[in-house]
Amino acid sequence: MDETLVNAARVAAKAEFRTVQGQVEYWAKVGRAALDNPDLPVSFIAESLMSLAEPRDDCTPFVPRSRRTGAP
Repeated sequence: MDETLVNAARVAAKAEFRTVQGQVEYWAKVGRAALDNPDLPVSFIAESLMSLAEPRDDCTPFVPRSRRTGAP
């Protein structure tokens, strides 16, 4: 693997609290998803992947306005 890529992954991994291998895997997932979905912004893809990794207990379920109590 290219040493420049490894060094960039090392810096990013430290900032994102990942291993170097985990950072490269994350970049690969984002890249693959971006290629599969060229109409989506990369930032949206990255945020979506991060949200999928969050524990479900920390999530707030989406409730459409039409199902909320007291909705017009």
